[in-house]
Amino acid sequence: MVDPAIRRGARLELARREFWEYCKLMAPDFYREDRPYLKELCSRLQAFCESDRKVMVINMPPRHGKSRTAVLLSQWLFGRDPSEQIMTGSYNETLSTTFARSVRDGIAEEKFDPNRTVFSDIFPDARIKYGEAAAGKWALEGQYASYLATSPGGTATGFGASILIIDDLIKKAEEAFNENILEKQWQWFTDTMFSRTETGYKIIIIMTRWATGDLAGRALRHWPDAEHVTMKAMQDDGTMLCSAILTHADYDEKIRAMSPEIASANYQQEPIDLKGRLYSRFKTYDDVPRDAQGRPLFTEISNYTDTADTGSDYLCSITYGAYNHEAYVLDVYYTKAPMEVTEPETAKRLVETGCTHALIESNNGGRGFARNVGRELDALGSNRCRIEWFHQSENKTARIMTNATWVQDHIYFPVNWRDRWPEYFDAMVKYQREGKNAHDDAPDATTGVAEQMTGKRQPVIPKTTMPAQKSYWRR
Repeated sequence: MVDPAIRRGARLELARREFWEYCKLMAPDFYREDRPYLKELCSRLQAFCESDRKVMVINMPPRHGKSRTAVLLSQWLFGRDPSEQIMTGSYNETLSTTFARSVRDGIAEEKFDPNRTVFSDIFPDARIKYGEAAAGKWALEGQYASYLATSPGGTATGFGASILIIDDLIKKAEEAFNENILEKQWQWFTDTMFSRTETGYKIIIIMTRWATGDLAGRALRHWPDAEHVTMKAMQDDGTMLCSAILTHADYDEKIRAMSPEIASANYQQEPIDLKGRLYSRFKTYDDVPRDAQGRPLFTEISNYTDTADTGSDYLCSITYGAYNHEAYVLDVYYTKAPMEVTEPETAKRLVETGCTHALIESNNGGRGFARNVGRELDALGSNRCRIEWFHQSENKTARIMTNATWVQDHIYFPVNWRDRWPEYFDAMVKYQREGKNAHDDAPDATTGVAEQMTGKRQPVIPKTTMPAQKSYWRR
């Protein structure tokens, strides 16, 4: 059996060599082997500090330990090399001082419990200089200045940094989407903070990702070879980054309470620039317009369907009720499923919503889709919906841009449309006015609704097809 003293000595030596092992000794309840994302973060931080790279950007969701890990990293680096000079910058003086105090107090902690490991157990030669009481600026024994905490409103005069850590400069959406504030933060970073770095410097930027022009985004563009760590609260496969910290249920509850752009930024590290979005607002309704007897006041219930052009595109079928020249969206079918699935499903939805008129783009198989939907309606025993098709020849982007204002002013979505049609919702919210959009199927079909409502879009059916239209022209 291995002597406990030998085992303990081995753990202390391993903590001097490995940052992850140091974190496990200093905060064993948080840094656990069953939290692999923390192990990855610690390993990548150490690898970066031991590499030739100059800049590292870390984007992580809140409450997952990014600031705590930065505090422990500062302690560990001081323990390994007391001559390091670390400067940290945070949102304001209060936060930067709190960060600095955590680093200092961790190094200065005295040992009262023999079963608890403290910094001096691992690094006995690194101690806070006597009389260094200030939390925001202090030194280790044998050093003139070891640590300085500052903020965009503070100063860095007279301090040179070998390691620069920026921790969450942005705290609210108004700042993230204010170009003037983002520009001032970048100027502060370059003119004040970066100017204090010394030869062989390291820069670590830790923040929730907000906008493409935030500090993280601009640093990544300025240093294209920067180390970049991105961690989402919910992974692409639907699992959580760490269910012990944030469960799927808690995540769903939090994002429902937030605006979509803030939820995407905070938890998924997806920068959404409000200025760049085509649609800056959407109107919603709690209930459709009704008469005194509670019956809907719609003059017509219509549908606009854009079939998928390629295998990577979506079919988007929108059914809505028209009242007082406004469109109230009742149902959205947004899917990549094949036509053998979408044809019967579209017909089923037309019946369920009471649709009386459906207009389907005939491009790229849309004409055959329309005919088959008509047959599916026959099979369902419905003769209420008139199916029409047309060929779309106008420029898609121009149409979307031209009708954007009408879409925002006159199309109403259910108040819970984000939960009912999440993929369609994301496609509408994230569609950019300029730049490359991965998909335009949702804005394209929604634009079709606007054109249908305003009379800009009418079916064009060649005379030669009229006999074949008999089954689909329902009265």
